[in-house]
Amino acid sequence: MKKFMRSLLSILAFLSALSALGVYFTNRLMYIKKKNDDLILERETTAGRFLPLDFDLLPKREVTIQSPFGYQLKAVLAEPHRTNLYVIICHGVTENKTNSVKYMNLFLNRGFNVLIYDHRRHGESGGKTTSYGHYEKDDLKAVVDWLKIEKGPLLQLGIHGESMGAATMLLYAGMLEDSANFYIADCPFSSFEEQLAYRLKKEMKLPPKIFLPFANIFLKIREGYSIKEVSPISFIQNIRKPVLFIHSKKDDYILPSMTLELYEKKQGPKKLYLAENGVHAQSLNENKAKYEQAIDEFLEEFVFADDMI
Repeated sequence: MKKFMRSLLSILAFLSALSALGVYFTNRLMYIKKKNDDLILERETTAGRFLPLDFDLLPKREVTIQSPFGYQLKAVLAEPHRTNLYVIICHGVTENKTNSVKYMNLFLNRGFNVLIYDHRRHGESGGKTTSYGHYEKDDLKAVVDWLKIEKGPLLQLGIHGESMGAATMLLYAGMLEDSANFYIADCPFSSFEEQLAYRLKKEMKLPPKIFLPFANIFLKIREGYSIKEVSPISFIQNIRKPVLFIHSKKDDYILPSMTLELYEKKQGPKKLYLAENGVHAQSLNENKAKYEQAIDEFLEEFVFADDMI
């Protein structure tokens, strides 16, 4: 009897340790530490990517959009141009819409009006957890739907996403509706499962084949989705509209091979730009002229050539 009790206690202790590890890991995912909003503003201002005076003078308005999950998404709609050309910018994880201003300026300079917004649990938007595109894709649909209603049937729309924002955009287009006229995916992951496996081995030295299935159970219980579901590569073939894929060759956070996989599997019109300089999400910052050239060539070939304007 004592032997049985010792064995039972050992099993319970093991399960308790696994449970604690599962909760710890899913907490790190769900409540990933965000960058401070003031520090993002200071960083972008110091780098000259956010110019407070220019931003203040820009014809724009603050917008609140209702998420299908009950919270509010905070956005800014900049409309200096009398045109039906619009771009929505999706920022990366731990960032906010201030980080999107550099991309906003890029498209404003090319005659587009632009909407930037905070993802759930980021910036001024509501939402308690981060889901790396799973729930964010439905929020993006809410943003797109709002803009369609606001601007009417003549709206011509592009979506630009960075990192998690790029994955969110691809999931939106591949799983929900391929309704934009074009997409620009800057350093997305192709599979959240593969990305987690890579980060687990690199940062935590944990065996992903053993740990991920267990962690997935906890994520499913706590958040209602599985890691495998967050997989742009599984749905990229559903996107028929033009996609420009961008990635830095030196990115060691999300490997450029992920963008290459997405590019190869994407059917229909597409282009690829691999930046020589910069690490993760730094392609524009470190390769401005060539980044803009890649944008211009893509727009010229797939957007303006289709008589959108």
